[in-house]
Amino acid sequence: MPERRQTVVPLSQEVSRLESRGEAVVAYGRDLGEAEVLPAHTHRRAQLVYASRGVMTVTTDSAAYVVPPQRAVWVPGGVRHGIETRSAVDMRTLYIEPTAATHLPSIVRVLQVTPLLRELILAAVESGQRPAPDGSRQRLMAVILDQIGAQPDAALSLPMPSDPRLRRVTGALMTDPGDSRDLGEWADTVGASKRTLGRLFSVQTGMSFREWRQQRRLLRALELLGAGEKVTLVALELGYENASAFIAMFKRCLGTTPGRYLDAD
Repeated sequence: MPERRQTVVPLSQEVSRLESRGEAVVAYGRDLGEAEVLPAHTHRRAQLVYASRGVMTVTTDSAAYVVPPQRAVWVPGGVRHGIETRSAVDMRTLYIEPTAATHLPSIVRVLQVTPLLRELILAAVESGQRPAPDGSRQRLMAVILDQIGAQPDAALSLPMPSDPRLRRVTGALMTDPGDSRDLGEWADTVGASKRTLGRLFSVQTGMSFREWRQQRRLLRALELLGAGEKVTLVALELGYENASAFIAMFKRCLGTTPGRYLDAD
C-alpha cells in the first residue's frame, strides 16, 4: 500500500490570538485534509487535541500518539509536537492556561473521550467565538476541566528510544510495521547482540521488542482504518497472514473488533 504524499500546512495565526485571551480555557476548531502535516511547534498553554472525525498522529520528541475519535492527546504547555493526518480530520482543540491545569497531567497522555466529553468539546468550539455575558461559557469550561481530569489513560502511545542502534530498528518499523524480522536478525543488521538490543528495548521503551512492534502495528492499523482501508488489506500490510489473526490481535489489545472500535461513539 503506497504512502500518500504529505503536505506541510502552516500553523494558524488565529491560535496565537486565542492564547492571549484572558479566559482560562479557549476552544478552536480547524479542519485538515488527508495527508497534511502541522510542523513541530510549541504552545504556552496546555492543549487537549481531539479529532471529532478522522484519525491523526501527534508526535513529540520521545513518542508518537495515535488519536481516533474516541481518544484525545493531552499536551502540557511547552512540549514540542507535530500533527499528521491519514484522512480528512475535524480537529477540535482546547487551550488551557497553566494555572487552570495544575490538577491535570504534567506529561503527554492519550486520554479516553466519553460521549459526554465529546459533546462538551464540540459545544465549547461552537460557542467559542460568541459573547457569553451570562458566564455560561466559563461554567462550560469548568465542567470540561473536571471531565478531562476524570478520564483514564488509553494505551495508544509508542515510546521512542534514544540509542542509535534501536533508532535504526524503530525507524525501519515506523516506515514498514509489517517487517517480520526477529530481534536476532535486527541485531545482525545494526551490529549489536540480540541480548543487548532486548535489554535496551526494555530500559528505553518499557516494552519488549515484540510488544513494541505489536504496538506499532496497532497504531498503524488505526491510522489505516481511519483512512477507510479495508481490514483485509490492513492485515496484509502489517504482516499478518490473514484478517482473522489481525482482528484477534486488535481485539486482544483494544477489547473490540476494528469495525466496532471505529464506529463507537
